[in-house]
Amino acid sequence: MAKPYQPTPEDVAKAEQRRLKKEQANLNLAPKTDDEPSAILPREWLEISISSQTANTSGQMIRLMTWNLLAQSLVRRELFPTSDCLKAGQREHMIYKEINSLKATICCLQEVDRTEKLFPQLEKAGYAWVYAAGPRKKHGCLIAYRKDAYQCVRQKVVAYDDQEVRSEGDGQARRGSSFRTKNIGSLVALRRLQGDDGIIIATTHLFWHPAYTYERARQAGILLREVTSFRKEGTVVEEHWPCVLAGDFNFGPDDPAYSLLVGNELLPVQKARIQSSRVVHATIDPSVSTSGAAVAEEEEEGAELGENDPDRITVNARAAQPSDGLLSDAELKGLFRQSGTPTSAYDAGQRLYPSAGEHTFGSRVPIPEGRCGAFEPIYTSYTHYWQAVLDYIFILDAPGSEVSVVRLAKPYSKESFGEGLPRKGICGSDHISLAADLHWPTV
Repeated sequence: MAKPYQPTPEDVAKAEQRRLKKEQANLNLAPKTDDEPSAILPREWLEISISSQTANTSGQMIRLMTWNLLAQSLVRRELFPTSDCLKAGQREHMIYKEINSLKATICCLQEVDRTEKLFPQLEKAGYAWVYAAGPRKKHGCLIAYRKDAYQCVRQKVVAYDDQEVRSEGDGQARRGSSFRTKNIGSLVALRRLQGDDGIIIATTHLFWHPAYTYERARQAGILLREVTSFRKEGTVVEEHWPCVLAGDFNFGPDDPAYSLLVGNELLPVQKARIQSSRVVHATIDPSVSTSGAAVAEEEEEGAELGENDPDRITVNARAAQPSDGLLSDAELKGLFRQSGTPTSAYDAGQRLYPSAGEHTFGSRVPIPEGRCGAFEPIYTSYTHYWQAVLDYIFILDAPGSEVSVVRLAKPYSKESFGEGLPRKGICGSDHISLAADLHWPTV
């Protein structure tokens, strides 16, 4: 019978070396810490010095953020070929950290899906929320507010497809729409727990298709009208609350809808853009010849993929006739002006900041002097295929109470975005969040 093996001292030493080497290798391959997957680009704040003088007076002070989260249901590799984090598990921790790090009193979020994951995070952070989505939409809009600061006393969902914009004609003519888009606006009235004042908040995600300028303008006008009506439908006290409209409006500062919203006259080129988009889509008129599955694809967010990309042109549609009820330029203007004139927090605030010009929309796109829009952020969405300003915080003051923009989350330079968002360590969405500290004096 062979003698049992007895390791020599050299064998024992070698075995110990192998054990230590394996242990060290395991340490090097250990999973990343909990903080690393949530790493995002740090955010600086712009102190708007003139407005800061009023921030310490009595009244209502809030920090409001708006952000399109990029719904996971809309993520496709061909739309984001340079992104390094398109899986839900890669993005969600970055999204939660950004929401938490801004420490907003009120959050307006768009393209919200995977609610079973997001809602517990909001609850943990001390928020209550109102969520709404269009019919058969896989994502929606959410307004979150701190439970220790506000109470929701009323809420309303505005379905743009069903809203009328004129009193004459048949049902479709009274709606004056060019495309059934399923987009909505979500409205809430929030009463401050400490005091009788409060605020009206609206968030929205307007129709995305670049060719449908008229329909986006119609939706923006309806939102403004419904926000002011919603304020009037409340108590006498609520009629004196300010309103904030924040979200993804899917138009740039040089777009006709932006000019209509902030009270600028339409330029000839803007009138031409509206006129070319006065069409009636097959979703409105079923007799229009269609290309089958393309109709369904047009209803969700797309991307600009080339010169012949259908996102840039109008398909499955016919020219509008007077009987379709689409609004004229004068009627569009009337729709907006019956409800007051909002102010953009970023355009107004960055005008007061001496060095803001290098990171503004006006630094890359000329805006005529005297018009609004030049001081919006340089970008609010930045991907491989498209770079644009689409997101805004608009304020509609109550009579006798003018807002002061106290601070703004500083826009990033385009160099910050690498080859395009979403990107690890930078941002978990294809949009960049906006945030503002806003103050209203006591009336």
